Amino acid sequence: MATTQNNQEIDKRELMEKYDKESSFRTNLGPWGWLTLALGSALTIFQLYTAYRGAYVSLIQGAIHLGAALCLVYLLYPLKPSWAKKRGIPLYDVVLAALALYTNFYIIQNYDRLINEAIIFGFTYMDQFVATAGILLLLEATRRVVGLPIVIIAILALLYGLLGNFIPVIGHAGYDWPTLATKMFFSSSAIFGIPIQISSTYIFLFLFFGVILVQTNIGQFFNDLALRLTGRYTGGTAKAAVAASGLQGMVSGSSVANTVGSGSFTIPMMKNAGFKPHFAAASEASASTGGQLMPPIMGAAAFIMASYTGIPYNEIIIIAIIPALLYFSGVFLGTHFEARKQNIRGLTKEELPKTNNLLKRLDLFLPLVIIIGFLLDGRTPTYAALFAIVTAFVISFFRKDTRMSFKGIIKLLEEGARVALPVIAACATAGIIAGTVTTTGLGPKIAGGIIDLAQGQFFLVMFFTMIACIILGMGLPTTANYVVTATMAAPALLAFDVPVIAVHMFVFYFGIVADITPPVCLAAYAGAGIAGANPMKTGVTAVKLAIAAFIIPYIFVTNPLLLLQGDANAGNVSISVITALLGMAAISAALIGYYVTNLHWFERVILITGGLLLVYPNLIISLLGLGVFSVITFLQYIKNKKDSSEKQEAVS
Repeated sequence: MATTQNNQEIDKRELMEKYDKESSFRTNLGPWGWLTLALGSALTIFQLYTAYRGAYVSLIQGAIHLGAALCLVYLLYPLKPSWAKKRGIPLYDVVLAALALYTNFYIIQNYDRLINEAIIFGFTYMDQFVATAGILLLLEATRRVVGLPIVIIAILALLYGLLGNFIPVIGHAGYDWPTLATKMFFSSSAIFGIPIQISSTYIFLFLFFGVILVQTNIGQFFNDLALRLTGRYTGGTAKAAVAASGLQGMVSGSSVANTVGSGSFTIPMMKNAGFKPHFAAASEASASTGGQLMPPIMGAAAFIMASYTGIPYNEIIIIAIIPALLYFSGVFLGTHFEARKQNIRGLTKEELPKTNNLLKRLDLFLPLVIIIGFLLDGRTPTYAALFAIVTAFVISFFRKDTRMSFKGIIKLLEEGARVALPVIAACATAGIIAGTVTTTGLGPKIAGGIIDLAQGQFFLVMFFTMIACIILGMGLPTTANYVVTATMAAPALLAFDVPVIAVHMFVFYFGIVADITPPVCLAAYAGAGIAGANPMKTGVTAVKLAIAAFIIPYIFVTNPLLLLQGDANAGNVSISVITALLGMAAISAALIGYYVTNLHWFERVILITGGLLLVYPNLIISLLGLGVFSVITFLQYIKNKKDSSEKQEAVS
């Protein structure tokens, strides 16, 4: 039994290393292990201290945050992922770690001069050298811990800043390198802009909160709870996977990590129940990706969204609830129709987790209840996260299996820093992109290009913006994904009379679904790896299951009622939600090919048409769609009754 569990852990780690760049870190550090332990613990303690006592000015807070993180990246992440299994740390990485720490410490040491004098009298050659070194070290660290896509975009942004005077149509006057480098590294509008400012205050705390929840086995509790609630119904194992991923998504910051973490338990369970491997993998991947859309964490992007839109964070998480629930309802419906099609039953009572065992662990919900309650009460995210961390830490001592020794607590502090490294690097590099876009005015130029391409047609503008977001979001972690799409794609829709929150949610959704959209669908690939399924087939199936994510953004842009905007009273919102659910049920059934019974191709076409009419934000058109849906429902029941009668006659 122990050997089987060890093999499963090895398989999970290998999958994470293959599809999740941030998991390819050194584990055999040799004599340098004490340094990473000390530095990681120090970073976490610094973040907890400033959360309690108050943060420093943004540039100093960000420099400490980023400097320690980049130092850890060079110590933990090798030049090539395949070298992660080698023992020790090569000397050149130790040197790079020291340089990364120094370039950021330079900001702290020279803060007053850089802020007050250098802007007037100019930056010194040493300033220019440090800025250049800092940018290069950041890009290489990001390549190691996040991957190449965001680094390529950042390099292109820097080239655009340098060579803007040679670029037609969307060009600009251009900057020389010393000016551009110092703008990027010594100001609070680029590398140390909003993304890293949010990372150094809110995001780190919420990620550390997630680490503590893992320590208390809340992930397994979510799995057991979801299985107990849904497991006895048709296709219960798949429905449990969807529910568990939604729960874990509330505290998770990665589609791939969620897929591997939950999928190692749910995918084999779905396969044993009778689901095909590619469908089991797609169910987990689409649900895990949806976890990034689920409040209160939203893949750690909700905090940045609050800063970009000017809408308080505690309002953002309320606004995001209905779209997220609609997304998971769509995936849930897809798994239901597939289970009916394959005649997959639920689990027996004996196979389900015992209610008494779950009730004994209900206290594991307390930290999550506290964090949501405090946020809804109007407390700051910092206060809510800090209080929830203390609560989760105290709860961990209630049980022998979660109780930590002093050594375990130190390892917990180190793990908190390590988990945050990809987000910190991604936020800083995304700051280069955002800084270039705002400094050069690229955002409005891209928006103008999209509008010209669409010839001013609003629907086409939405469609081209969607394509841009999916392309820009491929291979990027959630926070960087949102920063890039919000700065480069959102301005096109902001040119129209659309609420700002609707625009930002639109680009956020389509950036996230890049994780399951072929050809670069990392969450689907990870799920396929667990299931032993065809990756591309898994990706296509995941898109079918997550079809809600491709429809809902169009709804809340054209009718922001789902985001509680405009004339959002209880009656209007309820009607919009009901028609959206009915529309997604029709479309999900059509894509699976089964409703009450098997669907002919023309029935599927009619159902898709009726579904699209239902989700269209107009009552008359929605009623027309309801009529079409009702006709197909009636015909399906007649057909099913006829088929049942013929089967009974054949048996007789």
